[in-house]
Amino acid sequence: QVQLVESGGGLVQPGGSLRLSCAASGITFRINAMGWYRQAPGIQRELVAGVTRGGTTKYAESVKGRFTISRDAAWNTVYLQMNSLKPEDTALYYCAANVGSSFSIDGMDYWGQGTQVTVSS
Repeated sequence: QVQLVESGGGLVQPGGSLRLSCAASGITFRINAMGWYRQAPGIQRELVAGVTRGGTTKYAESVKGRFTISRDAAWNTVYLQMNSLKPEDTALYYCAANVGSSFSIDGMDYWGQGTQVTVSS
């Protein structure tokens, strides 16, 4: 089993920045991909950014150039640096992990509880 705990969400003004953290514990050596996902009310959950153990990254078009995903070498923590935040980035952000290398929402094996990000003036 793998446990994921997100932190770092909050209220920020448009144009501001936040850094989300996802702490992984348990059998983390089985993980080959981790990602950040978000879900706003009435909207389907979507991939924001993902990273594989080999270092391959994937970003949603809407966040390219603004968000950066990174991880520590031990694969214990994954970060999402979010800059130039917009009101449309408001959502509940989830961390997820996969023993495979896919970022497909249906394929992720473990999920955190989520952390709220609100972008508003």
